[in-house]
Amino acid sequence: MNIGALVLDNPLILAPMAGITQLPFRRLAKEAGCALVVTEMVSSKGLVQGGKKTAEFLKSHPAERPLSAQIFGADPEVMKEAAQIVQAQGADIVDINLGCSVRKVVKQGAGVALMREPKRLETILKAVRKAVSLPFTVKIRSGWQPSGDEAITAGRIAENAGVDALAIHPRTALQGFGGRADWSLIARLKDRLSIPVIGNGDVCTPDDVVKMQRETGCDAVMIGRASIGNPWIFAQSLDLLHARKPRPPDLSTRLQGILRHIDYAVDHFGETRAVRMMRSHLGWFVKGLPGCSSFRREIVRLESRHDMRDAVQTYFRELETSAIETLAQI
Repeated sequence: MNIGALVLDNPLILAPMAGITQLPFRRLAKEAGCALVVTEMVSSKGLVQGGKKTAEFLKSHPAERPLSAQIFGADPEVMKEAAQIVQAQGADIVDINLGCSVRKVVKQGAGVALMREPKRLETILKAVRKAVSLPFTVKIRSGWQPSGDEAITAGRIAENAGVDALAIHPRTALQGFGGRADWSLIARLKDRLSIPVIGNGDVCTPDDVVKMQRETGCDAVMIGRASIGNPWIFAQSLDLLHARKPRPPDLSTRLQGILRHIDYAVDHFGETRAVRMMRSHLGWFVKGLPGCSSFRREIVRLESRHDMRDAVQTYFRELETSAIETLAQI
């Protein structure tokens, strides 16, 4: 799949998720076979004003490339300047969020609010397109009405403004993440647009990746919540796409991935901050495994990289021992 001049290795993309798609997790997704990773949503105003916390979102590592940086905002001039900063910082794609329905974003006139203002949307997209030479994408929702007509309008505006690809999460602003995603809207957009269309929403398993492409004709699939604690969904999806039987991660694969995530987080955020952040991530990684509740209670007390790595390794040794004992009894 191509996005502008950028050629992706496969049609799998990591969706931007606040508090999740930070650099350490993006590296894991990339290692698992994800073709394109996306930053957390970044405030255009924060970037232009030089906020240190905002600028941190754009920090990258060669191992995760190509990287798409997603910005949001409602002021055409500020969005243009933010896109130029994204380009100067070395991102491979600049992406604009037109789908966030969080109240504080919508109140600014940003995110999905722009889907109700086609004139302003057009002005922003044209300003950004003129300001940068990077491949340029947008991510939208169905809009505010179940009909999806606002998405079709936004798609046409984007294509005419020179946007190189569009991702669609076919839920309305009022749905949030509830209800079902209307995949038929992905197919409608694909039928009406000449630029690549990326499908997103209710992709929970590798089978869903294949099913979405088959039912909608979308050019790529964006995986979000299903990857939390499970970056190996990308490897399994690639297996299916290449007509191979998906290979679930064994205990060793899980363990090594978690240990790398701890190390990546400490290298990026520093030990104190990383250990606090990894407490929730580790809980997601072990969800559903035997003894996970006890493990989660233990890790909230840990304060160092060494102790966290030791706790993880001990937990997985116990899992392996338990599995061997179970096999011996069969």
